[in-house]
Amino acid sequence: MHTAPRRLSTGGYIAFLQVGHLCKICFGSVKLPKVEDRCSLEPMLDILSYSESEWKGNTTKSTLIRKIPLPVWSQGYTKLSQRFESLRRVRGDNYCALRATLFQVLSTSTQPPVWLQVEHISTWAEELEAREGLIGQWMFPSECRQGGGSEDAVQQLKRYMELLQNRWQAAVGCSSMEERQRLCESVFQGGEEELGLLEALKLLMLVRASEFHTTMQEGGDVPVFCWLLYARDSSDCPRTFLFNHLSRVGFSGGLEQVEMFLLGYALQCTIQVYRLYMADTEEFVTYYPDDHKEDWPCVCLVTEDDRHYNVPVGQHNELQVPEYVPPDCLESKSQKTSRQADCH
Repeated sequence: MHTAPRRLSTGGYIAFLQVGHLCKICFGSVKLPKVEDRCSLEPMLDILSYSESEWKGNTTKSTLIRKIPLPVWSQGYTKLSQRFESLRRVRGDNYCALRATLFQVLSTSTQPPVWLQVEHISTWAEELEAREGLIGQWMFPSECRQGGGSEDAVQQLKRYMELLQNRWQAAVGCSSMEERQRLCESVFQGGEEELGLLEALKLLMLVRASEFHTTMQEGGDVPVFCWLLYARDSSDCPRTFLFNHLSRVGFSGGLEQVEMFLLGYALQCTIQVYRLYMADTEEFVTYYPDDHKEDWPCVCLVTEDDRHYNVPVGQHNELQVPEYVPPDCLESKSQKTSRQADCH
């Protein structure tokens, strides 16, 4: 019989049932994420200085890093430094891929995607629960208090979706990059607001995964990664994907590579990742997904191991990304290429 986590949300008994259910069905004991009262991203560090200090360090991480050949490690950070000036380390918990991506999205967005402007975005949790019964057992971190115990999971996720919509629109409405950065600093403080936004991203991923699964069953076309997502024995439908994979994100595991593709599709954003341990291969720069590089905005992340992600930063004008244009409004490829900044 599994031991309940020591910290539960204010919902108390409800949260206990949620945790117990997932412990029993999915993956045994659960360690709830612990949050500190500080910004979830550290101040900027010089890329090459950071690279050297990490390699020479005496931490457990440094020991793991030294398994990467030094020439590959140095080559990766040298290439990275040719585009970016600095690096911001992201809090190293199991939310880091979601956190780094959302931080970059809010930091660089100049226009919200079409899906974010749809009025019924806040009803997606309710619709998914009514259609497939997937939301009722949603597990939240202890910092996400369920409205003093008065909210159920559907209501709570509705509130977080509205929060995501509001924060994204506020970021787009900022008059300068500096104002946008201040907004992001205030959001990413490790409390309920930040974690609620990350849970909203998980809901977005589940909604998209459900849509793709329905299309597959109907014989329609879906992105290639969907076949990989649902080819896993532990993820053959949206329900098993949620209970065996997505529900763990933030608690006992992070996003796998195939789920990074799903995140990109959920956000309608290309996630460009510099994979430092692959610096001597063609996979040094990987795109999630790789089939919308010309018509979706692009954000950049850095990883040393495909598990933990950091954020590269540099000149403001280097981080501007192309505005999202709905597919039916796209120009010809030649016109589009001439006006868009190269995502590479």
